[in-house]
Amino acid sequence: MVKQYGELYLDTRRALLATEDPQTAGIMARQLLCHATGKTQEEILAHRELYASGQAVEEVEAMLQRLLTGEPLAYVLGEWEFYGLPLKVTPDVLIPRDDTCAVTELAIRQGLFLRQDPRVLDLCCGSGCIGLAVASRVKDAKVTLADLSRQALTIAKENAARNKLSGRVRCVQADAMQKPTAFLGKFDMIVSNPPYVTAQEMTELPHSVRDFEPEMALFGGEDGLDFYRAIAGNFTAALKPGGYLCLEFGMGQGDAVCEILEENGYTILERTRDYNERERAVLAQYGGKEA
Repeated sequence: MVKQYGELYLDTRRALLATEDPQTAGIMARQLLCHATGKTQEEILAHRELYASGQAVEEVEAMLQRLLTGEPLAYVLGEWEFYGLPLKVTPDVLIPRDDTCAVTELAIRQGLFLRQDPRVLDLCCGSGCIGLAVASRVKDAKVTLADLSRQALTIAKENAARNKLSGRVRCVQADAMQKPTAFLGKFDMIVSNPPYVTAQEMTELPHSVRDFEPEMALFGGEDGLDFYRAIAGNFTAALKPGGYLCLEFGMGQGDAVCEILEENGYTILERTRDYNERERAVLAQYGGKEA
């Protein structure tokens, strides 16, 4: 069945009103149409009285049904934008969120003041969103994307190529819960958005997260702090003298994370908030500011 672009948009928006507010439903409907047709939003509007192909209509309707089951839009589209970078995303990786811009901005600001050709490790990299953002802004940085999941590393490698950063970015398998191998080398800065959801919070996650996003990228142990203890205890060995550790954490975890860092010889340099004014990230230096 063929439909005019305007009709297809209105039908899609109307169906999405079952689960979304009117503004969000409109935005999502436009994104589905653009993805299925290859047209921009401006072209969809200009061509609203023209007919979309039957294939485009079928694709929009198939994606719509996935959305109505609660599947996140990013997985339905297969891509998402983070820090101005287009990224491939699948259920093998977390969907990059605006919250993560806080730790990303901390890492970029510090990266601009590192020595020439700094080495940066994005640990628990998932899609590679943080490390790739650093590489895109710190033009001489050599970035390593590391994750335990081979599937995630495949996505991260594709994203490096998509954003023409493969020349300064490598992908390696590494377990944040174990001591790093000598193969990794030494870094000027390690940045990480590790799993930090507590056992209780895992039972309270919304359907769209609990049933679609990878559990191994979410669950941080009973109190949500297992990875912070492991990273501070194990990966300090992968830092150069006076190196920096930049971490995202969950709501209300800031004091506990900073205490873990200080117990492992770090000096807290900065704690920062996300766009929702929730404390979200910390920058620390091993051995103190004068190291």
